Amino acid sequence: MEESTAESTAANADTLKVELKKLLIEILSNGGGEIEDRGESDASSGVLKAIDEAIRLLNRLREVESKKPESDIPSSSSSQSPKVEVPKEFKCILSNAIMIDPVTIASGNTYEKSYITELLKHAPKCPKTNEVLSHSLCTPNHLLDELITKWCIDNGYDRLKPPHEVVTELSRDGVESLLQRISSPSSDEDQNEAAKEIRCQTNKFPSVRNRFVALHPGAITTLIRPLSNFITKPELRENIITALFNISIVMENKEAIAQTDNVVGELRFSLSCGTMESRRNSASTFLSLLAIDSNKEIIGSKLMLIGLGSLIGEGETVTSLVAGSVVYQLCQDLKYREMATSAGVVPALMGKIEAGSYAAEFLIVLALLTTYERGVKEMEKRPEFIKHLFSILRKRSCLMSCENAVLIVINMWNLGRVAIVNEEENKHATFAMLRKEESSVSLATNADMVLQWLKVYGTGKAPAIE
Repeated sequence: MEESTAESTAANADTLKVELKKLLIEILSNGGGEIEDRGESDASSGVLKAIDEAIRLLNRLREVESKKPESDIPSSSSSQSPKVEVPKEFKCILSNAIMIDPVTIASGNTYEKSYITELLKHAPKCPKTNEVLSHSLCTPNHLLDELITKWCIDNGYDRLKPPHEVVTELSRDGVESLLQRISSPSSDEDQNEAAKEIRCQTNKFPSVRNRFVALHPGAITTLIRPLSNFITKPELRENIITALFNISIVMENKEAIAQTDNVVGELRFSLSCGTMESRRNSASTFLSLLAIDSNKEIIGSKLMLIGLGSLIGEGETVTSLVAGSVVYQLCQDLKYREMATSAGVVPALMGKIEAGSYAAEFLIVLALLTTYERGVKEMEKRPEFIKHLFSILRKRSCLMSCENAVLIVINMWNLGRVAIVNEEENKHATFAMLRKEESSVSLATNADMVLQWLKVYGTGKAPAIE
């Protein structure tokens, strides 16, 4: 009976391993990277479902293998079998070796961190697809790392450790000690090291950030106190702001953080001051805090929107996208749209759209701001921009871009714009073609609206060929 049970357990384990391998291939082909502990991911819903399923299977595999007889489980001290073949999905194509620190780049492909970071210093291209990357950030692929670790244990494979020191979770007293060193440091270096360790602890250990506010009364005030010094060193500011962001992703912490004196002011100041990572993480913290609707009243201000407008214009792609997302969330309320348009956000968005990188995401924000009259007037200061919108509509390379570009044209509509819209339609039949778009009812409907307006206010007859 015991032998039968063991065979059944082994069979179940083998089946689960096969299913895991299939899912792994799917995840790798679509990119499996996650922004570490932040819940911010650009992955498609299909990849997310695959990751959820892989985690479920991995947990089930652990349960099944825990029931195996001890003789069936590879000993950690056993020597590595020379016949074991590492699955190609676990190897980096650059090192041709099993990955010990897998990271995912903007193209969605995963590589060994030390190899890809060195390569990207010289050529910002994906080695596998040869595409030019929109940014050079490398995000840890935790799921793949866990799958490789599990495979190594199962097969007695001696995998090297990543080339960085092991961080152990601190106790409550350990965190209190770090806060004391931030509040009363023995030196500037000691203060920065304490802030850096809190940043690391709140990033790596969910329990530390989950209980940071509840277990340490006044901790947020203590953490941000060094920022009140206008000559705060950039590295210290970056460590504190990033730690604050890590803590803010916990739902139970969001309200307390927003209501803590000086937090909003320091975050607002850091949108324009310090390293680009400090500025990006300030915007990320605002975005996190806006998950609580009541925080809008505490956070929203023209000064904040001025900082976000500058960050959109000056930041690299990821930073600009985060800043744009904050503007979008805040401007769901009408009263903030006027603030945003008078804070210089519209020209910054137009500049990013003209640059072409992630235009679809910036067009969504611009479409929202042009529902307000001042937003339209800001756009009219750059009369050539509407021609750029027409070029986006003619290419039709992104449905979301087209939907929002047509909305902006509609929001800009006035008799002074009839001639240029009519000229575009007569030359290229742009809106007539969009009216036939079957995959988007809203796009087809709005394109038809433009055509009807042209019929009434334009030449007096239907423009462009059906």
